[in-house]
Amino acid sequence: MWDELLAAFALMLVLEGVLPFLNPSALRQSLLRMARLEDHLLRFMGLGSMALGLAMLYFVR
Repeated sequence: MWDELLAAFALMLVLEGVLPFLNPSALRQSLLRMARLEDHLLRFMGLGSMALGLAMLYFVR
């Protein structure tokens, strides 16, 4: 179990590093836009991301 959790964390780090590596200015612009969003919108986006991830895990597993 811990091996799978660490592998998933490592994969998350790899995927999150792609955009800053390939196009740092686009990442900077996206982060500036996100910083201007209301808290409830950021929470909704986080909830949607978690729900999508759980659904994907359910169908893959």
